[in-house]
Parts: sequence; C-alpha cells; structure tokens
Amino acid sequence: YQDKEEVVLWMNTVGPYHNRQETYKYFSLPFCVGSKKSISHYHETLGEALQGVELEFSGLDIKFKDDVMQTTYCEIDLDKGRRDAFVYAIKNHYWYQMYIDDLPIWGIVGEADENGEDYYLWTYKKLEIGYNGNRIVDVNLTSEGKVKLVPNTKIQMSYSVKWKKSDVKFEDRFDKYLDPSFFQHRIHWFSIFNSFMMVIFLVGLVSMILMRTLRKDYARYSKEEEMDDMDRDLGDEYGWKQVHGDVFRPSSHPLIFSSLIGSGCQIFAVSLIVIVVAMIEDLYTE
Repeated sequence: YQDKEEVVLWMNTVGPYHNRQETYKYFSLPFCVGSKKSISHYHETLGEALQGVELEFSGLDIKFKDDVMQTTYCEIDLDKGRRDAFVYAIKNHYWYQMYIDDLPIWGIVGEADENGEDYYLWTYKKLEIGYNGNRIVDVNLTSEGKVKLVPNTKIQMSYSVKWKKSDVKFEDRFDKYLDPSFFQHRIHWFSIFNSFMMVIFLVGLVSMILMRTLRKDYARYSKEEEMDDMDRDLGDEYGWKQVHGDVFRPSSHPLIFSSLIGSGCQIFAVSLIVIVVAMIEDLYTE
C-alpha cells in the first residue's frame, strides 16, 4: 500500500460460536452499512470461491497509515423485529468474521446479563492495524460500547482505526493463526466416528449384494476351466461377461467425450501439483 491508499474491510459471516459449521451472511443480521458506497477494486480468490465465502463491503472508510478517531458510521433503527433478531443471536452466542488484507478478524455480536433478561449489543469496533513498511502484517479488534437492546430506539454504530509499526515480517504474519493457543478448533469426534461407521456399513452392504449376485457366475467360471477349448467356444456368454459389449462400445460424440476427459485429467493434474507444492514448501500468491 501507499500512504492514504484505500484499505477495504470485508464482512464475511456470522454464526453461533459453539457450532462453527453453521454460518450466515454478516448482513443477515440487521447490521447497518457504512456511508462509503464504492471501492476501487473487488477482491476474491479461488480459495474463497471454493469455500463459498461471499465477502461484502462494510462501507467503512479506512486508509493506509491514516488514524481514525471514534466515528459514527451508521444508525440502526431498532424495531421489534430487529431487536428479536439480535436477541436470538446473542442467546446463541453469535460471533462474526471480517477480513482486512486477507487477515481474518473475529468479534462477538453482544452479551446478556447474568439473569438473562437484558441483552446488550457491542456498537464500537476498535481496530488496531500493524504495518511493516508498506504492508499490513497484523490486525486486532476490540469490541466496546455496550448498549442495551430496547425496542423502538436508535443505536449508533461506530469505529476507530489506529495504525502502529510492527516488527512482524510479511511472510510470517499468519504464524499467530497457526498457534493452537490462539484459536482452538473443536474436533467433532462423534461426527467422525459416525461417518466412519457409515462407510463401513455401506462397504459391507455393497460387498454382500455383489457376493450374492455373482456367486452363480463364479461357479460357472470355475467350471469353464475344466472345459476344453471347443466347448468353451460353443458356450454362450452370460453374467458379467456380457458387460464387454458396453465397455468397448464407441461413444456417440467422440470429440466432446475426448475433450471432457482431457480437461478433467488436466484439472486433476494441476490440482494435485498445487497441493503437493503447498505441502512441500511455503507457497503464497497475491
């Protein structure tokens, strides 16, 4: 980045903290959008497309090395429906994810009091962005400004940005996300065990069906070994031997068939090479 250059804050998903596979769009909750309407570029990588990530612009005006004091960027008109949506999200411990320069940021939607009667929304996003030279290497979010959810009121959403120098190298900026103490992933052992047992059951079921179906064919094939060549030539083909008529039958559209096979082999080879290279050495592409 150059000084005063545009830095985009992308909003990604929101969902319950205790079930991280359940995610929704950030603006599926009645959050409001910042005043900035357009950006100079839209960024989406192949990995984001494969994961189903749909980044949405936050509307916040952030510029490289340009500090922003606490500023109100939008206002939520909290009617009953919107309050109920926020209350449901807070009850289920919803959290959201954002991105700045491909660096993920997580924040909590709100919290409830000890009695579970009053619910509060975090309205102030305090961003601290670390830079090394002309590159962003670290992002931290602090949620402040707890406001009680009361129907038929207006809630002001605000943000601030503070830039600070960092000694972290650009190549090492993802190391903290790989630290197990920073982000604990809960392993769903029951789901893994359930999938494993389902695979074993299906393999056993298919094997049993095939054995019952092919038992007679195996008996006939074993008898053919005792027959001489003359008897074998006069015998009719039966069972799975009749499949060869379909296997060696030419396709009706050979040109399209060969094109699809060739493209599939190329995509498979490229994917395999990329995975192997990523496993062997550090691979980072802009």
